[in-house]
Amino acid sequence: MAQDPTTLGGTLNAEIVADISAVQQSGLLDYRSEELPTWCPGCGYYGITQALMQALADLHIENRNLAVVSGIGCAGRMPFFVNGYGFHAIHGRALPVAQGVKIAKPELTVLVVGGDGDGLGIGGGHLPHAVRRNVDLTYVLFDNGIYGLTKGQSSPTTPTGQVTGSHPYGNPDRPLDAVTLGLAYRASFMARGYAGKPHELYPIMKQALEHRGFSFVVAITPCVTFDKVNITYDRLRESWVPIPDDHDTSDLGAAMRLALSDKLYYGVFFREDRPTFNDNVEDTSGKARE
Repeated sequence: MAQDPTTLGGTLNAEIVADISAVQQSGLLDYRSEELPTWCPGCGYYGITQALMQALADLHIENRNLAVVSGIGCAGRMPFFVNGYGFHAIHGRALPVAQGVKIAKPELTVLVVGGDGDGLGIGGGHLPHAVRRNVDLTYVLFDNGIYGLTKGQSSPTTPTGQVTGSHPYGNPDRPLDAVTLGLAYRASFMARGYAGKPHELYPIMKQALEHRGFSFVVAITPCVTFDKVNITYDRLRESWVPIPDDHDTSDLGAAMRLALSDKLYYGVFFREDRPTFNDNVEDTSGKARE
């Protein structure tokens, strides 16, 4: 006969059972598949996933109306762990696939996930065009500053001088910054958050999913296996600064100044409402029919 788990250690187990019950009632598990994540213990991707699940649950997005598209890398596994439609694309091609999905099925909520190597390396040429088309999807860039799945090589966001598997004497290249790139391309929604603070990342994800247009969220996340010096929990814990409450998110110049600051700001940098790609397709179709 199974023993009541609340009696297997007194108060502690009662608290654990209460926490499990709270998660079950929150609706988060409605968006989790039966596949268990296979990321390294301590990986920041768990925090990003928590924030995404909470945002999806709060918005009550139906599973049959959710599509998750990924590229190659540790973040590429995300579609396996989400209860919805999923497409595991080839390296760097998540955005073209996701745009096709949204254009063909505009009623779907399309979520794109990928790492800094997938999105800013081999897939870097697709980002500006997805932005300028303003396709209505949410792109979450998991930025850990390293190639994790292929065992610790320098990525497009690895700091200059950092020793990695591909640069044993230090990375000679200047890193890209995803936020300044997104602002320069003029993404209609540009934000940044931190995997170590999922409760602060969650409202950012929710706003991104609610935004009508191309939403670009950079999620800074430690790689606990291959980066012990750059993006670590210890270094980032005290580095994050919330974007000031009086920041005007419609001011692109102000957003760029925050992004270029020595401070590591999190929150929504910029947003604007403009026609989406599907809006323009419908408009063109209407003119053609006339």
